[in-house]
Amino acid sequence: MSPRTLFGPYLRLFAVPGAASFSLAGWVGRLPAPMLGLGAVLLVESETGSYGLAGAVSGTLALTYALAGPQWARAMDRRGQGPVLRIAMLALALSGIAFVTAVSAGAPRWSWFLLAALTGAAAPNIGSMVRARWSALLDRDRRQTAFAFEAVADEVVFVLGPPLVTLLATLLAPPVGFLTGIVFGVVGGLWLAGQRDTEPPLHPVDSAAPRRRRGVVTPALLVVTVTYLAVGGLFGAIDVVVIGFAEAEGAQALSGLVLAVFAGGSLVAGLVYGLARLPGTLAARFVGTAVAFGLAGQLLWGVSSLPVLIGCGFLAGLTIAPVLVSGTSLVESCVAPGVLTESLAWTITGLTVGVTAGSAIAGAAVDAWGAEQAFAVPAVAAAVAGLLSLLGAPLLRSRPTEAPAVPGRRVDTGAQG
Repeated sequence: MSPRTLFGPYLRLFAVPGAASFSLAGWVGRLPAPMLGLGAVLLVESETGSYGLAGAVSGTLALTYALAGPQWARAMDRRGQGPVLRIAMLALALSGIAFVTAVSAGAPRWSWFLLAALTGAAAPNIGSMVRARWSALLDRDRRQTAFAFEAVADEVVFVLGPPLVTLLATLLAPPVGFLTGIVFGVVGGLWLAGQRDTEPPLHPVDSAAPRRRRGVVTPALLVVTVTYLAVGGLFGAIDVVVIGFAEAEGAQALSGLVLAVFAGGSLVAGLVYGLARLPGTLAARFVGTAVAFGLAGQLLWGVSSLPVLIGCGFLAGLTIAPVLVSGTSLVESCVAPGVLTESLAWTITGLTVGVTAGSAIAGAAVDAWGAEQAFAVPAVAAAVAGLLSLLGAPLLRSRPTEAPAVPGRRVDTGAQG
């Protein structure tokens, strides 16, 4: 089987007019996801020597990003992605520059938290916008492939972002890594904002607002979001613990490479998952992938060297993309088109709140116990994710009905192949 035949489902996605452009713009706009949090850790730690403080500041940025994301998404569902994105990108540029200036100039530490919070709040979730565009343009059979591709794009971001921000911060200067993330975010966001032809349709506010809120809050969204809290806990903890562990091993510059290995495992799994036609309901797939994620996270217990960490990280990473793709697909199947961007943003909020807690707890654990023992934090978070999905399984109902693509804009890209 030729590569063109094997990857035909992915290639056919980009027969959709405008798809390559909005997907690439969204990818650039997502680069800040790993760069800002990790960049804040590196910047604050370089100024203070404290991983606990660095994790707390980074967690503050992640928390406000999580809380503001659904509000940006709701505004985009109502007013369109373009106008809202332009406002957000201006705020992101100003707040990011102010944060770096405050930390580098030794301003009072309360101002670091305030400006980190403003920076996080100014960053809308680009991934949910791109997925909403795919959902508006494709029929349901094509959406799993599109969502899997976007999960792979996410992992490429997390493969490239950590080593890039680490190298820039360690070889040039700590502020450079963080500011580079801001630049990528603004460029990608404005690029996406200019692509009006592929935007989902508007859903203005009307008298059906209470019914609209009920449409957002579904059992599937609740279970996925709560499970993603624990998944995010692993993500946040891993960032901090790996940096501390690499520094203890005398190789801090390699911390970004180690984090990229986790993402590399997820990238491989995401490509395979997107091509697979799996049996069972969307709910069953989500629970199964979450349990696999929980079990794989237990490999982190007892990590004692960088080579062992790299091997365990790749294996654990193989379970990341499947749980994210299956959760996204499950939520997308259970909500109306008019609340899709907001619903997907809530799942990202779950992840990001988990990242906040994970980074703060892991930072304190590294300071108190040392980095090797602190691997207990991401391992426990993974186990909790698997357990939460099992507890929520009775609430899940996979909906076979299809939310229609945008009238007149659905693109038939061929058979599944």
